[in-house]
Amino acid sequence: MHYGIISPPVSGHVHPFSALGRELIARGHKVTYFQMPDLEQSILAEGLDFHPIGHSDHPAGSLPRTLAQIGQLTGLAALRFTIEAVRKTSIMICRDLPAATRETGVEVLLVDQMEPAGGAVAEHLGLPFVTVCNALALNRDLVAPPAFTGWRYRDVWWARWRNHVGYAASDWLTGSVVAAVAEFRAKWKLPALRSPDESFSPVAQICQMPREFDFPRQQLPERFHYVGPLRGVAPKPIPFPWDRLDGRPLVYASLGTLQNSREPLFRAFAEACRGLDLQLIISHGGGLKPDQAASLPGDPLVVGYAPQSELLSRAALTITHAGLNTVLDSLANGVPLVTVPITYEQPAIARRVESCGAGRSLSLRRMNPRRLRDVVCDVMSQPAYRMAAGRISASCSRAGGVRRAADIAETAQVAT
Repeated sequence: MHYGIISPPVSGHVHPFSALGRELIARGHKVTYFQMPDLEQSILAEGLDFHPIGHSDHPAGSLPRTLAQIGQLTGLAALRFTIEAVRKTSIMICRDLPAATRETGVEVLLVDQMEPAGGAVAEHLGLPFVTVCNALALNRDLVAPPAFTGWRYRDVWWARWRNHVGYAASDWLTGSVVAAVAEFRAKWKLPALRSPDESFSPVAQICQMPREFDFPRQQLPERFHYVGPLRGVAPKPIPFPWDRLDGRPLVYASLGTLQNSREPLFRAFAEACRGLDLQLIISHGGGLKPDQAASLPGDPLVVGYAPQSELLSRAALTITHAGLNTVLDSLANGVPLVTVPITYEQPAIARRVESCGAGRSLSLRRMNPRRLRDVVCDVMSQPAYRMAAGRISASCSRAGGVRRAADIAETAQVAT
């Protein structure tokens, strides 16, 4: 089969999809990634074929500028900016993907849940598609708070009402994206969508979390599958100065790839750990200048990029903004977390870390080195946090990961 991939143009979605793509290639399938030109080299480096779309409105050089703007925003401002960016990419996908799909001969589409345009194109072309949730699942369920909130899970009437209001607010915030896709659906004579859930695949929906990490849900369809982190062997190893590890308990700190230019936050991480009996490893993802990295307090080992999973297999704690991939990699290795969520679904992910007992969270507004230091010491000294992380690690192993995801993706062949 020939699979096509549609996802947001950011690393947190590209890497899980690439792992799934490589697994399908190993099984004899062909996989082509469709995205704007700026992603070509990184996709090819992941071992997948690449077909550019969006030359007219997303020319080379436009993505780095957009990501730089996102990296400076927090809270609702970041969410609104991102929604506008999604609206533009939705138009790009609806406009350019049909011809690109025909040209390449793709038979099945793998569509990120955050890109509703991908499903619309599949319907328009009469192709089966599989929905892949690389972020928190967006499926509506009144017992589950909306993904952009940090609300606690409560299965009581007032929480259901609160969640109902939250979903209404989500619909209002994302109305421009829905309208953009609806315009193309009408042009293609496809039925109007009554809810976001109708944009998800009727064949299969894959979620890269273990069930035990999510809040309990009551309304997921049978075709929804929790498979755990989508990971595989990286095509190229990431260099790391392993000889500089000194045997102290290892603490890994990262802000992912979108929020990684926040030098004051990295500085707070370093200050909080200064003087403690641990070795702090900071991976800034290229977000810090050399002089900024060198001036961080204490004696952290600071690198631009790190082999995250390999380091986490040795780690005692992770400090993070609660990006899903870093959280899942930590939990898959049985590593507890301290989270400082910044925006998007990060508060909701941090709430799940707390709910399963695998760590603690600090709000960005209240966080300072002293408070962070107290929380770090608490999580590292209490065995219950590591035990809880170990339970989630076991659930990740049981969920099946990228191999089970590929098994499910192959069921879409039946619909061709």
